[in-house]
Amino acid sequence: MVKLFVGGLADNIQEMDLAIFVSLHGKIETIKVVRDRATGKCKGYAFIEVASLADANNIISMLNGEGFKGNIITVKLCEESAPKKVFKPKSAQPHKGKRPRMQR
Repeated sequence: MVKLFVGGLADNIQEMDLAIFVSLHGKIETIKVVRDRATGKCKGYAFIEVASLADANNIISMLNGEGFKGNIITVKLCEESAPKKVFKPKSAQPHKGKRPRMQR
């Protein structure tokens, strides 16, 4: 599957409205509108997974820069980010696990 980023969405967008708009140009597998947890309003972007790269390219070419619900939207391929490396400083003393038991 190919993941697309859709930006520039209105804050009152519904998943079904976006799905209908995009599905005219390619087969959608999943759709996720990113929302604010407190208000439930759209943060202005969504992620869509489509079946093939051909569908993704067709959606991008047809919808990028087009108007949707009064806003100009941006549609592009999601960049797969590499896993982030976690910085672990070397400590002066290695971690020994559990505390030693007290002798009686």
